[in-house]
Amino acid sequence: MIASQANTILKLPAKQITSENFRQYGQVIFASENEKPYDAEDAQLNLQNGTPRFYIMRLKQNGRKFKSITRHKQCTQCLGSLEGKDWFIAVAPPNQAKEPALAAISAFHIPGNCFIKLEVGTWHAGPYIDHDFVDFYNLELSNTNLVDHFTHNFCKSHQLEFEIT
Repeated sequence: MIASQANTILKLPAKQITSENFRQYGQVIFASENEKPYDAEDAQLNLQNGTPRFYIMRLKQNGRKFKSITRHKQCTQCLGSLEGKDWFIAVAPPNQAKEPALAAISAFHIPGNCFIKLEVGTWHAGPYIDHDFVDFYNLELSNTNLVDHFTHNFCKSHQLEFEIT
């Protein structure tokens, strides 16, 4: 009989998200006055590689543990909760490697009054929620989850799991 090795669980303390501490992963978009001219504070989108898809996805309470992380190389992705509900995400900066740099993985606590834009190639795990369910708006390409969904499994590569605290 072969004994299986238990995974190590790394704790990731969630930071309160700000535009400054999220910059290497993408943007945080907050409300602005109506008729404000377009500028760098608006989401800088990259959706030209296909048909944009804007939809509302419902996620049920899913804890804060993860074993894998994903990136999209063909588009930016925007996520935000409806009804002002807060949520969590883990991210790592875009890179050319087949996996994110372990030391670069961070977790964020995102309030319900903003949304995030993930830069092309940003590694991400989540959204994770403590509520019974949260409806999220999601802007990506219509085929992102079919052809632009690159996932790295930390259990297989490093016998690791993560928990956002």
